[in-house]
Amino acid sequence: MNVLIVESNPDLGRVWKRHIERQGAEVTLVAGQEAAILALYGAEFDIIVLDLVLETGSALAVADFASYRRPEARVIFVTNTTFFSDGSIFAHSPNACAYVQSETPPEDLAAMVEHYAAGR
Repeated sequence: MNVLIVESNPDLGRVWKRHIERQGAEVTLVAGQEAAILALYGAEFDIIVLDLVLETGSALAVADFASYRRPEARVIFVTNTTFFSDGSIFAHSPNACAYVQSETPPEDLAAMVEHYAAGR
């Protein structure tokens, strides 16, 4: 299982990375849109854990590029806002498979990653 995490908060990203790696996954952690695009050019990913509010760039641009470049990759959106809390993210991003809060326990996020990667 190959996972891309796109998270501007390095501490949170490292916590998620460690939990997902415990599941045996190879994890790439990047902080913004440009690094995410470069990662998507260079490797195949089963799952992308993508913060909806990035400090640099646009999460929707990353998801859109992923749907073009790596159409098999599923996206788990995470956020600390109520933006898209109505579920409309699934209408905007065809590769979205989940939408969770940033405060979701990291072990729960890791279980979701494993679940959605297995469903591929």
